Amino acid sequence: MVHRFKSGKFNIVLDVNSGGIHLMDELAYSLVPLMEGRLNASADELHAKLNGSYSIEEIKEAADEIRTLAEEGWLYTEDDYEKYVEVFQEQKEKEGIVKALCLHIAHDCNLRCRYCFASKGDYHGERSLMDYTVGKKALDFLMDNSGGRVNLEVDFFGGEPTLNFDVVKRLVEYGRKEEKRRNKRFRFTLTTNGLLFNDDVLEFANREMDNLVLSLDGRKEVHDRMRPNVSGSGSYDSVLPKFLKAAESRNQERYYVRGTYTRYNLDFARDVLHLNDLGFEQISVEPVVADLSEPYALREEDIPELLKQYDILAEEIVKRRKVGKYINFFHFMIDLTGGPCLAKRLSGCGAGGEYLAVTPKGDLYPCHQFVGDERFKLGDVEQGIVNRGLKKEFGLSNVYTRPECRKCFAKFFCSGGCSANAYHFSGDLNGQYRIGCELERKRVECAIAVHAALAEEE
Repeated sequence: MVHRFKSGKFNIVLDVNSGGIHLMDELAYSLVPLMEGRLNASADELHAKLNGSYSIEEIKEAADEIRTLAEEGWLYTEDDYEKYVEVFQEQKEKEGIVKALCLHIAHDCNLRCRYCFASKGDYHGERSLMDYTVGKKALDFLMDNSGGRVNLEVDFFGGEPTLNFDVVKRLVEYGRKEEKRRNKRFRFTLTTNGLLFNDDVLEFANREMDNLVLSLDGRKEVHDRMRPNVSGSGSYDSVLPKFLKAAESRNQERYYVRGTYTRYNLDFARDVLHLNDLGFEQISVEPVVADLSEPYALREEDIPELLKQYDILAEEIVKRRKVGKYINFFHFMIDLTGGPCLAKRLSGCGAGGEYLAVTPKGDLYPCHQFVGDERFKLGDVEQGIVNRGLKKEFGLSNVYTRPECRKCFAKFFCSGGCSANAYHFSGDLNGQYRIGCELERKRVECAIAVHAALAEEE
């Protein structure tokens, strides 16, 4: 499978199966679709198809270069990966290894975000905080089920985890003690809205948290419209100075400002750039995922404008980087030389297997977006995973069980996308969230184009 697209002055050809990316002149770019499946096409044939736009000699030279790429395995390559899926799945099922937990330390929140998938923090249930005993069992469960894996991930999540920060600190202390004894290494993350962020929280986070996720949507009017506090007033002015201090204290590393854009700010590139202008370098502003009955939900008619915004953003990021103003946009982060292992490319985040969410009561769910839906309860930290059929269903999901993924050029970059979004919009773990897919394809193109433009300067 080959995907061609133009971005700025670049003609870009992606060989999907090999990951080969080629910047081509107009002639070679035009020949690529003509020679797919017809590598031995003569220069005369190709000349005729191009309506005499180029000379026979020019076409022959360009065609020879394309044939060389094909012979070296960088163009028109076959998809040999499907045969490995079953092996990976059998191995994962046999090992049953858990690598990461989303620890819902608080099913409560001091904000009332209008787009909150967690029903303003309570996940469609009662407001509650995780006690230390449950959290300790969760960490034990993770260590007991991690096999020989040393590095383990734990995200303190909510609701708002700083509402239960004493338990966070105690659990980190327990984890640090146990990791030495059991040859493990915890990588902790704190996801926070910032209202309770203070110097004590920051000092602890900088000492113990490998990553900070700071919730900030962008411009003041955008943020305050969707992220009011309990009284209904905006939260931008309260959290901004704290987040700027946090970013600087971490030398602009190991954090993300994480925002959400909605139908109210289809010009979201302005929000990303606003955050960078404020001083943030690590930025993730992502599309809202919401029922179409909500006025802020993205709709298919919004897609053209959203695609345009990603183009604007890509162009501006290149401009800024070239003059020394650093900005790293999460959705444009792709590794073109290494990247995730093959198993990860085929099966994604590992929700329901390697990655699990834990509620304040200790119940296990495939990920945070399924919490509160009893149909997706896998077990608990006492018994472990008891719903083996559901676990297997998640384990079997991959880019080849999703019909739309099979024919998509971005499949090995997004690994099939989010199972929760697919399920909530199609009723099927292997279904499609069409808006999300359209945006992901554009982000992949922009990410490649950004790499190309920056590489040109090296």
